[in-house]
Amino acid sequence: MKERSADNILKTSRWGKIIGWSFAGVMLIMFAIMFWLSREPDVFWVSRSVSDDSTNVGFSTTDTLVRVAETLLDKRGGYLSNDKIPPNIFLDNIPSWEFGVLQQVRDMARIIRNDYSRSQSQSKEDADVAKAEPLFFIDNESWMLPAAESAYRDAIKGFTKYRDRLAANDPGTRFYARADNLREWLAQVEKRLGSITRRLGDSVASTRINDDLAGDAAAEAAGSQPDTVDVRTSWFQVDNIFFEARGAAWALVHFFRAAEFDFAKVLADKNAEASVRQIIRELEASLEPMHSPMILNGGGFGLFANHSLVMANYLARANAAVINLRELLDQG
Repeated sequence: MKERSADNILKTSRWGKIIGWSFAGVMLIMFAIMFWLSREPDVFWVSRSVSDDSTNVGFSTTDTLVRVAETLLDKRGGYLSNDKIPPNIFLDNIPSWEFGVLQQVRDMARIIRNDYSRSQSQSKEDADVAKAEPLFFIDNESWMLPAAESAYRDAIKGFTKYRDRLAANDPGTRFYARADNLREWLAQVEKRLGSITRRLGDSVASTRINDDLAGDAAAEAAGSQPDTVDVRTSWFQVDNIFFEARGAAWALVHFFRAAEFDFAKVLADKNAEASVRQIIRELEASLEPMHSPMILNGGGFGLFANHSLVMANYLARANAAVINLRELLDQG
């Protein structure tokens, strides 16, 4: 009996080791996959036109929108925001990066539909663009009926048709590279960057003075307006906001490079080329490779770095340049 009991203990111990090592091996493989999937795509070179000997106004902006959206879906690991199986479901940094990119794609798609492709408010919409633009607004976490990737690919097809018609100089296809149209897009960029910068800065702030109605004595707001507002960012959200900002900056680098080509005459007329280059430089600086295995959230003057504040600094400077560019374009 004692020999059988000893054999059972040995077998149990052996199976325990097998299960333990197997679990450790599975976790190691999942960690390796998660690490491999967490790399952000590199910045690609923006195309000016179909060929070097021709210039098609609007091609660069539309082609860049298509390629940014394609990169969102076809990057390493594909689109991860709506994945429901391990290990992808445990990732949150890259899905946050994807959402930052998607917001900029949505803004650009809407600007193309409402402004770039129309001469005035009473003019007719481009059919392909009008059909494609709403598809980018499908919930980014939808995984079926419809799947986000499927809707976004259909949107890409619509903008690809529009781009190809621009490239072919189709007489019924329009793109108006005017100062007022560019200002409309810059207004959207200004709001996005302002919001992201505030959320990044809230990684160290606890409260802020409520200045929502400042500057207008007759202004009113629904509901009570407290003197101070609690704005502290949850420790669990700091890295998500950081990577959302990285995604937005990544997309904007490409869109501003495209604007350099399509709005070259407008920028030259306002002597504003340097302003666009400064915006691009600040955005590129915000995309420098990370040398830390995690996003640190040290105090403003503490011992450890605060990556959110560094990111906020670059985006705030880019936003200041965007505001200056809009004011420059407003001048006659």
